[in-house]
Amino acid sequence: MSRNDASTVRRPPARRDLPWPLLAAGIAAWAASRLMRRSRAISFEGRVAVISGGSRGLGLLIARLLAADGARLALLARDPEELRRAADDIEQRGHERPFVQPCDIRERLQAEQAIREVAAHFGRIDVLVNDAGMIEVGPLEHMTVNDFETSMGVHFWGPLYLTLAALPHLKKHRGARLVNISSIGGRVAVPHLVPYSAGKFALTGLSDGLRAELAKDGIRVTTVLPWLMRTGSPFNAWFKGQHRAEFAWFTIFDSLPGLTVDGERAARRIVDACRHGDPEAVTAVYARLAIVADAMFPSFVARSMALMNRLLPAAGPGFDAEARSGWQSRSRWAPSALTKLTEKATAANNEVPR
Repeated sequence: MSRNDASTVRRPPARRDLPWPLLAAGIAAWAASRLMRRSRAISFEGRVAVISGGSRGLGLLIARLLAADGARLALLARDPEELRRAADDIEQRGHERPFVQPCDIRERLQAEQAIREVAAHFGRIDVLVNDAGMIEVGPLEHMTVNDFETSMGVHFWGPLYLTLAALPHLKKHRGARLVNISSIGGRVAVPHLVPYSAGKFALTGLSDGLRAELAKDGIRVTTVLPWLMRTGSPFNAWFKGQHRAEFAWFTIFDSLPGLTVDGERAARRIVDACRHGDPEAVTAVYARLAIVADAMFPSFVARSMALMNRLLPAAGPGFDAEARSGWQSRSRWAPSALTKLTEKATAANNEVPR
């Protein structure tokens, strides 16, 4: 064979062994993490759970699940009649009637008094779920400083007041849990929801900071970042500017199957995360993708949000600057066939007109 012939002989490709040690280590680490998570699980039987915003929507869905698991409930909200209906709902499902305490958590003295009343009634507090929320939708041009103060009061100061008041009680019992319901809007800001996003960003930071500080006390803190959920909340949200158009797009998006998450399914994910003391709970793959995209491709996300803002109802003189509820903002588009899923959730979760 000539030198030229020898040079054309094909050699077998070099063998590339699979990284079996690395793969095995990964599987072992995953299995260990699952075992550790399982070891952290608690039973809610006999534990006292306080839920702010527990009279309707997501808070009521969480209350139903905790009651079904044997928890004793204390529900906090501003509206006494709303609380009464929520307590009736839980009791009619065959569970112990919840203790209810009307209060405005934005007021520090009311929040602290509510925790004292719960502790005096039950003699203990094991779980605190900060769920109370308020959604205000509209262009920045129609928002006021008061709108931002209200959002911070509901989403930051209220949870802080309740948490600080509840901590002495939570520290007394092994397996205590603190759950803060933030939002995907508390990690990725959305146009026409600036006050809401500002308040939720503050709550996310508070929750993540508390997790590190309270670990030494055996209190596990879970930050919840929900995606759009069908709980019926748009009808009790507030809308500014072209309030009928704002309500229509918000409610239609909230009703889209496949894009939004069923409220009960989201509540089950949250209760499971609370049971296991997970540091974070994200209720939909879309939320996780949005968080990753914002971290890795901020310029792309910024441009996308700017485009979205152009497509939303415009601000301008002559539009009503007064905030109107969803019930006051109905049009031929909402309620309609496009919003049936949200309407169904509204009826099921005590989201009735005020």
